[in-house]
Amino acid sequence: MSETKKFQITVSHEALHFKRLDKLLVDRFPDLSRNVIKNLFEKNNIYVENNPNIKLELKKLPPVGTEIIILIPEPEPSEAQPENIPLEILFEDEHLVIINKPAGMVTHPAPGNYTGTLVNAVLHHCPDLLGVGDQKRPGIVHRLDKGTSGVMVVAKTPVCHAGLVNLFSTHDITREYEALIMGTKFLPSGTLESHIGRDPNNRLKMANNVRNAKKAITHYKVSNFYEKVTHAIMTLETGRTHQIRVHLSGLLKAPILCDETYGNPKQQLKRVPSGLASLLKDYPHPLLHARKLGFVHPITKEEVLFEKEPPEIFKKALNVLNQVK
Repeated sequence: MSETKKFQITVSHEALHFKRLDKLLVDRFPDLSRNVIKNLFEKNNIYVENNPNIKLELKKLPPVGTEIIILIPEPEPSEAQPENIPLEILFEDEHLVIINKPAGMVTHPAPGNYTGTLVNAVLHHCPDLLGVGDQKRPGIVHRLDKGTSGVMVVAKTPVCHAGLVNLFSTHDITREYEALIMGTKFLPSGTLESHIGRDPNNRLKMANNVRNAKKAITHYKVSNFYEKVTHAIMTLETGRTHQIRVHLSGLLKAPILCDETYGNPKQQLKRVPSGLASLLKDYPHPLLHARKLGFVHPITKEEVLFEKEPPEIFKKALNVLNQVK
């Protein structure tokens, strides 16, 4: 499957008569409508790569010589397709299903990952799910990053979907995570608070206190301090993209082990105990696990709480750390 295509244009003197950036882009990309251009811009797919001082606006043409990057995703399939992929189901009723997502599985289809996702697997298990919510993300009301394992809920009916969306939007959800993080020089508990948004210098990352950011609050508590490493428990008050990873690396200065996006695994493994370094040397995902998920069931109104231990690699890492403590 083809991935997003990257284009670059330079604003020339001849382009000045367009007066607006969106008009210039429609001229250069005649297959794209103004609405599509606006959508790409709002998703940060139109940007200036090497000059942070230039703030793009669709209604205004940037200075002559400005190099503009345009990322155009390949057309997505109209709807997700069922795939016979094994799932670990923790609970299921006629309204929702609770799943333990493995590390390495993408939550829903997106450019570059149209198959092999949690949605594809759930659609095979629940064929009627296709009409629930977004046709590309049926049943999905929240997500876990590809490398994060743990408990997720998927709605099976439109009414349950609407109820869960409301619970997540009002933050009436219990969400507890655990992680192995680099470092030990911080308080044994605390609250990490910032505004999180897209990193203006790296579109694959989120960052603290940037433009158009949203408030994010994470509470943490240390389970154990080890040699160079800490086992930490986090509870979310909000649920922003990459929130825990951004808060731990940016505010606590303690990136999650094996997180290539917000840390440096190669440098980390040179500092940790040799047994841990040997265990994790080929592991490609952050040691982050969504352990608990609790809420008031939207239909039955019962309080429910689901919990799942972390994967074997996480438990083996803890065993190694406990042996050298």
